[in-house]
Amino acid sequence: MALRTPKDRLAVAIDVTGRDAALRLLEAVGDEAGIIKIGHRLAYSGGFSLIEELAQSGRHVFADLKLLDIDQTVAEGARSVAATGAAYLTVHAYPKAMRAAVDALGPDPALKLLGVTVLTSMDDADLADAGYSDTAETLVMKRARQAKAAGMPGLICSAREAAALRTAVGPDMLLVTPGIRFADGDIGDQKRVVTPQKAIADGADILVMGRPITANADPKAAARRAVDEIEAGLAKRG
Repeated sequence: MALRTPKDRLAVAIDVTGRDAALRLLEAVGDEAGIIKIGHRLAYSGGFSLIEELAQSGRHVFADLKLLDIDQTVAEGARSVAATGAAYLTVHAYPKAMRAAVDALGPDPALKLLGVTVLTSMDDADLADAGYSDTAETLVMKRARQAKAAGMPGLICSAREAAALRTAVGPDMLLVTPGIRFADGDIGDQKRVVTPQKAIADGADILVMGRPITANADPKAAARRAVDEIEAGLAKRG
């Protein structure tokens, strides 16, 4: 998927239960977002068939399934998602999992794999509780280098790390950043958040936004506001 317009850089997270609720929300957002993200909540309540349906209708679908398993299972999962026509798929940025997914899809696949570095809901204390000795920043950089070595086309990361990652991985790797909030918005359960304009200005390619858009009284207007900030960020980046 070419990122031709600011809209192409906005992924709206359809985090609802059931196909009917998803379709209502998609109608409320309209065509203001170029990418539709479907995660676990919707995928496990009828969303798998919706991925294929939306892709066949010409929408760009981001399957946020965060694959992590033994090599063969990850490979089979990646091939199954590719068959739906989805544009993006997340894989936890463990070296073996990433290599398995990359090898399964072959050279230059239509489905772009995105390595999940460290969840934006986690900080250094959370990582320590999970048994990691690295800080979030150190672990993100380590996994970014591993993703590049594995041949992954993109990364999921906090926008706070976008500038440093862009320097580390170069201009070609996609940087997809969740945890995006408007300056006057509630950060919710996120801990490493950035505004849309700053995220793009710092080098992010695609922004993932859920509640700031979908919980807004006017989701279409909120999505349009995000696109306007993306455009401003692109202008700052030059």
